[in-house]
Amino acid sequence: MKECEDPNCPFHGHLKVRNFKMVGMVVSTKMRHTATVRVDYVKRVPKYERLEKRRSKIHAHVPYCMHVEEGDIVEISSCRKLSKTVSFVVTKILKKGGNEE
Repeated sequence: MKECEDPNCPFHGHLKVRNFKMVGMVVSTKMRHTATVRVDYVKRVPKYERLEKRRSKIHAHVPYCMHVEEGDIVEISSCRKLSKTVSFVVTKILKKGGNEE
């Protein structure tokens, strides 16, 4: 990672992250300094005593020092609200370009 002047960077800026972390795949990077991350999870259905797969899309801020692309596996952490829809920040790139559908 290189130095950045981003005030919303958890490493070089003043943004504090919270303990809630998730791992997901980047599905879109069309917004400026924001990525859409798809998070897959499992939910229990008590009536049928089964588990079901679910997924959700979360908008996360991408600091200037990180370069993510579609298909990357990233770790996102919760932080204060940065805009109307963004309340997460990318903290780590776990795998580059792993496009698995």
